[in-house]
Amino acid sequence: MATPAQASPGYSRRITPQMDSLSSKPDHSAMSPAPPTISSGAPRFPPPISHQDQIPSPSIKLPTMLSPANGVKTGSSVPHMSTPPAPPVFTSPVRPAAVPFRTSPSTPLPVAFSSASSLPTSSPPYFSNGSVELQQQLPSAIEEPVPDGKSPCVLFSAYKVLKHKKQANVPSLGFGVLVSPGRDTSPGPQVIQRDPHRCLDCGAYSNLYSNILIGSGQWQCVICGNLNGSEGEYIALSKEELRNFPELSSPLVDFIQTGNNRPSFVPVTDSRTSAPVVLVIDECLDEQHLQYLQSSLHAFIDSLPPTTRIGIILYGRAVSVYDFSEESIASAEVIPGGASPTQEALKALIYGTGIYLSPMHASKEVAHLIFSSLRPYKLNVPEASRDRCLGTAVEVALAIIQGPSVDFSRGVVKRPGVNSRIIVCAGGPNTYGPGSVPHSYTHPNYPHKEKTAIKWMEHLGREAHQQNTVVDILCAGTCPVRVPVLQPLAKASGGAFVLHDDFGEAFGMNLQRASARAAGSHGLLEIRCSDDILVTQVVGPGEAAHIENHETFKNDLSLYIQMLSVEETQCFSISMENRHDIKSDFVFFQFAIQYSNVYQADITRVITIRLPTVDSVPEYLQSVEDEVAAVLIAKRTLLGAKSHSDAIDMRTTIDERVKDIALKFGSQVPKSKLCRFPKEISLLPEFLFHLRRSPLLGNIVGHEDERSVLRNLFLNASFDLSLRMVAPRCLMHREGGTFEELPAYDLVMQSDTAVVLDHGTDVFIWLGAELAADEGRSAAALAACKTLAEELTELRFPAPRILAFKEGSSQARYFVSRLIPAHKDPPYEQEARFPQLRTLTTEQRTKLKSNFIHFDDPSFCEWIRSLKVVPPEPI
Repeated sequence: MATPAQASPGYSRRITPQMDSLSSKPDHSAMSPAPPTISSGAPRFPPPISHQDQIPSPSIKLPTMLSPANGVKTGSSVPHMSTPPAPPVFTSPVRPAAVPFRTSPSTPLPVAFSSASSLPTSSPPYFSNGSVELQQQLPSAIEEPVPDGKSPCVLFSAYKVLKHKKQANVPSLGFGVLVSPGRDTSPGPQVIQRDPHRCLDCGAYSNLYSNILIGSGQWQCVICGNLNGSEGEYIALSKEELRNFPELSSPLVDFIQTGNNRPSFVPVTDSRTSAPVVLVIDECLDEQHLQYLQSSLHAFIDSLPPTTRIGIILYGRAVSVYDFSEESIASAEVIPGGASPTQEALKALIYGTGIYLSPMHASKEVAHLIFSSLRPYKLNVPEASRDRCLGTAVEVALAIIQGPSVDFSRGVVKRPGVNSRIIVCAGGPNTYGPGSVPHSYTHPNYPHKEKTAIKWMEHLGREAHQQNTVVDILCAGTCPVRVPVLQPLAKASGGAFVLHDDFGEAFGMNLQRASARAAGSHGLLEIRCSDDILVTQVVGPGEAAHIENHETFKNDLSLYIQMLSVEETQCFSISMENRHDIKSDFVFFQFAIQYSNVYQADITRVITIRLPTVDSVPEYLQSVEDEVAAVLIAKRTLLGAKSHSDAIDMRTTIDERVKDIALKFGSQVPKSKLCRFPKEISLLPEFLFHLRRSPLLGNIVGHEDERSVLRNLFLNASFDLSLRMVAPRCLMHREGGTFEELPAYDLVMQSDTAVVLDHGTDVFIWLGAELAADEGRSAAALAACKTLAEELTELRFPAPRILAFKEGSSQARYFVSRLIPAHKDPPYEQEARFPQLRTLTTEQRTKLKSNFIHFDDPSFCEWIRSLKVVPPEPI
C-alpha cells in the first residue's frame, strides 16, 4: 500500500470531540470500465435530523464533535479517516479499522456510451516524438525533486506503474485514477489570468515537468516530446525565475478568463445568489404526506438567501404557475397538462402581467402563503392511479426560467446568464401528458409506452442541460414513482434523483442542499497520457465528445468528455492499461477541465501528474492505495449490475477477482493448493467482501427501484461517498464523549455501549440493551451519537437517513445486516482482527457470545477461505 503507517483493520482508534475536519488518503482507483456518473457535494447546511425507534430525544447538548468537513480529524497521534463528500484535502487516508471496500469483476467490461455507462476510449495510439531522447537533452524547469502523483483532485490506484505490460494489465487488480474536476482544494489552486501555453502538436499544456530552454523560452511537451515556443514568456536568467510561473511550479493551476465583454458574463455579486430555483410540486398527496411536505417547504423558503429568485409550480391533471405579483393571496395561472404547452400559451404566460420568478426578499411572505394554501387530494383514487403531468410541468418551468429570452417566432433559445435549477417534489409516477406511463403495469401496451416515456424524459433532460438548467427529482412516500422513467430526466440534465421514506426531515434537508449546490456548466474534460498508457474506460457524469482540433493541434489524440454539470463532489473513474512495455523512468498524466463557474467565469483547470515506473511487483504493490483501488473496482462492478440477476452475477465476479489477485500477485502456501493474498494490499479483500454484502449488490435493499437509484448515485459519487457506500465506518461511544473507531464486525454489538455506523446513504445509531436501561447514560450517549452523525454528514448530498434504535428492536436488523458476522470465527482470529475484545472480561465476552443468533452468512475469513485463498494477516 502506498500510504505509510496505515492503521490496521484490527486496531481501534480513539476520536475526541472538537477536532478539525478529518483528512483521508488520496483516492486512487484501479481501472474500472463503467458509465459516466457523478456525485455532487453540497455546501454546509443544517445537520440532518434523525428518526428514532422508541427513543426519546435527549435535550443534552454535547461539545462540538468531529468536524463536519469530511470526517473526523483524530489528532496528531490518530490516523485521519475519510467520510463522504467534502471539500477538504485528504492527506493521510483514513483506513477505517477493518472497514473494507468491495470491488468488481475480474474481467473488463465492454465500453459503452450513455450517461450511466462507460465512455469509450478507443483513441489511436498516442503520438510519440522522440520524447525520451529530447528530454534527456533539455534541462528541467525545476531542479529539486517534485512530488509525484499527489493532487486532491486526482487519486491514482497506485503511485507507481509497472513497466512490463503483462504484469501491469492484470484486470483483476487493474490500474486507474479517480478525477474530481470541481473539487475544492485547500489551499486553493494557483490562479492565472491569461491563456495557457499549449503544445502545438498534441494540445497538452505546459507544466512543472516540462523541460525549459531558459535562453529561448522554448518548452518541451511531456506527452509527445514536441518543442514549443512561449512567445518569449519563459525566457529567464536562471531556473529559479521560472518558479514565478504557477504552471511551472504547481501540479494544479486554474486559468481564468472574466470580463463583461463576454456575452454571458454576470457580475460576481449577482450571479451566484440570483440563479433561479423553480419548485415543481406534486399536488396529488394525501393529508399526512402533505403536512410533512408543507413543513419542509416552509423551512426551505426560510433557508434561501434574499437575492435567490424562486418560482413555484404545482402539477396534477393541470399545471398551476403561481404569480408573485399578488401580495395577499395565492394566485396561479393554469395550463392543461395533457399535452406539451403550445408556444402561444407560453408566450401569453411569459409576456403577461404575472411575476413567476421573484427574489426571496420580495416574495417570502407570498411563498409561505402559497405553501399554506395547499390542500390534500380529495378524490377517492389510489395514489398510483392519480393523474400527474410531471413532464408538462417541467416544460413550463424551463420556459419560465428562459423568460423573454425565448424567441418563439424562430424557435431560438438564448442561454441565460446564470445556471438554474428545477427541483421536482414527486409523490408518485408521471401518468398524464407527455412522458407518461399507464397507471397499471398490467396495461397491455405498458412496455412500449414505458420505452417511449423514457426517451421523451431523456430528451427533456438534454433540453434542460442545453439551457444551463439542472433538474433534481426528490421523491418521497410509499407510492412507486416508476424510477426507470423519471431517472433519465435528472441524469441527462446533470441533476440528482433521490428516494425518501417520507417528506420529513431528510427530504427537507435534501431540498435545501439541492438548491445550495454550486454547479458549473459547459464542462469539458480532456485526458492526456504518455503514449505508453491507454485509457480503456471512463465512468462518470458525462458523455464522449468529439472535438475537431486538428487545425490547431496536428496530433491531438486526447480523450474528450462532455460533462453534464461541474460540481464539487463529482468524480470520474478512469481505467488504464499499458500499451506496451515501458522503457522510460516516468509516465505522465494530464487532466484539463474547461467550464464556466457559478460566477460565469471561464475556467481551465490543468492537473499534471508524474508517476515513476518500476520492475518490481512488490514495490508496485506497496504503492497501491487500497481504498482507491476498491472504489474503482466497485464502480466497474456496479456498471454491470443493472438488474437483480446481474447483481448476483457480480458477486461471483468479485469472488473470481479475489482468487485471481491472490494467484497473480500472492504466494503459494507450501505443500498446499492454497494461495496467500498479498500482504501489501491486505485491506482490499475485506473492502470487496463489504461490497458483496452491501445494498449495492447484496439483499439488504428489497426493491429493485431502490437498488437502481443507489447504483446510479454510486456511479456518479465522489471518492468519499463511494467509499462509505461500500465500506461502512463504525464508531463506538466511550465515556467522556469520545469515539473509538472499530472494525465493522458484529463483535461491536456490546450491550453496554452505543455505536454509530455510517454507510453513506444511511447512518445508524445502535444502543445496547444494558445501556438503554440506564436512562441518564443512554440519553447522553444518544445525544453524543446524534451530534457525531450530523457532523459527519453535514456536507453530504444526498443527506443520509439517520436512524436510532435499541438492541433487539425491529429496526436493528438494518444495523446488523451491514456488519461482518465475525462471531462465527474462532477466538484467536476474532482477537487478531478485533483487538478491542482483549479489553473485555471473561464474563463480558461470554455475554456477548450468547447474544448472537446463528445464520448462514459467512464471516470474512470463512468467505475468503472458501475461495482457496488464505486471508492476509491483519497489519
